[in-house]
Amino acid sequence: MHVSNIFREITPLSSEDCFVIINRIKSEFAYPVHVHPEYELNFIENARGAQRIVGDSMEEIDDLELCLIGNESLEHAWMNHRCSSNEIHEITIQFHKDLFFESLLNKRQFHSVAIMLENAKKGVVFSRPVIERVKGRLNSLSNNQNGFHSVMKLLYILYELSVDEGSRILCTSTFANQDESSDSRRIQKVINYLHLNYQKEIRLTDVANYVNMSEVSFSRFMKKRTGKNYIEYLNDLRLGIASRCLIDTTKTIAEISYECGFNNLSNFNRIFKKRKGSTPKEFRENYAKMRVLI
Repeated sequence: MHVSNIFREITPLSSEDCFVIINRIKSEFAYPVHVHPEYELNFIENARGAQRIVGDSMEEIDDLELCLIGNESLEHAWMNHRCSSNEIHEITIQFHKDLFFESLLNKRQFHSVAIMLENAKKGVVFSRPVIERVKGRLNSLSNNQNGFHSVMKLLYILYELSVDEGSRILCTSTFANQDESSDSRRIQKVINYLHLNYQKEIRLTDVANYVNMSEVSFSRFMKKRTGKNYIEYLNDLRLGIASRCLIDTTKTIAEISYECGFNNLSNFNRIFKKRKGSTPKEFRENYAKMRVLI
């Protein structure tokens, strides 16, 4: 049984503007888990102990935070959690999906930006050194957000972020309803096979045989194409589906565990906590605290 839909935010960004920026000092996080079609770059300072929720990712943040979201169905929010600060500094920048023309993103000079915007469909968090490098530019932009030059400043910030080698993708592909991008027909064949059979026991040899490869060659191929080994990819696929079920249905944790292909409940709990930092029960309860039902 599915629960009610998530809160959909109506942002202040107008069709006549390239972006909107909001700079504020606040004492708490009070906005619920929500979605919106615009890209959102969120900078947070002095909120150590707060919790970031992006899809099925829940993490406690440090005193500096910068995250990019770019998916109209990707649920996200920040909650107080263990944060005790009364002076949380937040800068939120929202811009239209069509700010960058596809023809521009296809150019060599915009390659890193194109990759970052694609990754933002699952949420991207940036490294501390890069946050410290762009922090001054974000403050400057918030004080002068009108005119042509402000757009150029935003583009420069986005480029700096796009070359951050320490950035991380937050949400699993299956939770965000995003397939792993690849120009390889073979890897797409593998992905389709796993999506159709994740509920069953799928051995490495089964998938390797399916694409006519040896186990060793297939393992190298999988790692190169997805950045994960076979077991990591399969577990992330199953965990993404399980996370969505924990949020969107009232099924028991045991039911979800078996339906997602885990051979026993204790194994599911162990893998879930290792990858998500919380048990399935804690994950469901934490999400429910921030979700507004409409």
